[in-house]
Amino acid sequence: MRLGPRRPGNAPLPAAYRVRTERATTTTEPLRRDPVLSRIEALLWLADEPLSLRKMARALGVDAATAREAVNRLAAMLLADGSAFVIEEVAGGFQLLTRPEFYPWLVRLRRAAPDAHLSPALLETLAVIAYRQPVMRADIESIRGVHCGEAVRQLMERKLVQIVGRHDSLGRPVLYGTTRKFLQAFGLKDVADLPAVGT
Repeated sequence: MRLGPRRPGNAPLPAAYRVRTERATTTTEPLRRDPVLSRIEALLWLADEPLSLRKMARALGVDAATAREAVNRLAAMLLADGSAFVIEEVAGGFQLLTRPEFYPWLVRLRRAAPDAHLSPALLETLAVIAYRQPVMRADIESIRGVHCGEAVRQLMERKLVQIVGRHDSLGRPVLYGTTRKFLQAFGLKDVADLPAVGT
């Protein structure tokens, strides 16, 4: 049963249809991803650690300024469309992370690994190293009042602490400092972003 006259396939759409189509295209335009944005999103999704602008720019074949502008646009887009993800600048790079408000649901699905939590002794040792770095083990033990060899070893195994040099004193003792993974784990751009403590 024919409802109306057939229109040839190459005939233009009526004006009312054209306006509706153009309007729909315009409204979705702000949330559309161009190829550079899509590639940056894929890189950030895949990366296990923060990506520097230089690495992103090299992977995309663009300059660092273009990469930064694209990262900023993608971050704004994720915010605007209510995404569960956010782009954070941590440890000298950018990382795609889930928003903090989703943590209660995510933790139900996937429990943290046993070694993800630090004991009070490890946290205290890590805090001394973070705030006093570069620091000798003798200084850490003097501040904490206990032997710290095992705590330092565990922190090094977890790649939160590393050897950063040697002191000029007798015996040239090892100096310890924090790693990039430490910055990443605590969501810091730099050690200068550590919270201030009373003296």
